[in-house]
Amino acid sequence: MDAITQGETLGLEPLVIGERAKLFPAVRFGGLDCLAATFRSHAYAPHLHESYVIGTIEAGCETFRIRGVRHYARPGQIAFVNPLETHDGEPYGPGYSYRMTYPEIGLMQEVAASLSGREAVGTPFFPEPLVEDAEGAALFAAAHRAIEQGGDQLAGEEMLLSFYARCLARHADLAVRPLGREAGPVAQARELFEARYDEDLSLADLGRLTGMPRHHLIRAFRRETGLTPHAYLVDVRIRRARERLRRGDMPGDVAAATGFCDQAHLTRAFKARFGVTPGAFRAAHAG
Repeated sequence: MDAITQGETLGLEPLVIGERAKLFPAVRFGGLDCLAATFRSHAYAPHLHESYVIGTIEAGCETFRIRGVRHYARPGQIAFVNPLETHDGEPYGPGYSYRMTYPEIGLMQEVAASLSGREAVGTPFFPEPLVEDAEGAALFAAAHRAIEQGGDQLAGEEMLLSFYARCLARHADLAVRPLGREAGPVAQARELFEARYDEDLSLADLGRLTGMPRHHLIRAFRRETGLTPHAYLVDVRIRRARERLRRGDMPGDVAAATGFCDQAHLTRAFKARFGVTPGAFRAAHAG
């Protein structure tokens, strides 16, 4: 049996009324395929992928057979298919909605190397096709939606890397190395955020600056600052936005000048930190 792409599997059988399937790329992961779908009757024939298949059910139940065993995937669980494992899939009951990703072996090796501290990690293996992990499933769904919406790219990149790392550390055959201190590289990353907060920065940008793998940088940054890189960048942007609002700049102009996707994005982040909207903050200082 030849390996096929997820797009090819979807094209084998037309969808019926009430079904949807949206395949989209995660551009910061080299075009990693992501799928958000609802199926009522669509059934996958037995097939295999050269990549992993990792994701969650959001509603309903999907049944699939792998390694000769039938499984039933429901919300709060994470499903794993290793590269070149034959599997199928179909609705159990009235249907299901799910979100999936198809990470290449090289991406999972990158994250595994960061966790283990070893460059040669082989191909990570997930022994259980289905695990209970409600917190991990929620993290994955949030990352998947952020990538699908295409607004704050750093948020989606950071959450998806953190999700894969969680999966490898908890559900794969991988020994995790304790994290050391990385004050110097983290200080470099903080300086970059302070200077270029209005740009669409990526973890790859930070990695080139610091010489650290993307996921290792997330772990080190959180240890040194108490925040992830994305949370720290948002904090810098909020501080710069506050300065502009105090001068009387309009919230829409402030959002555009400080790197936020739009005014609504600025408003959510600002209120979460100061308890008032940007407009109310500006008005208080104008008065």
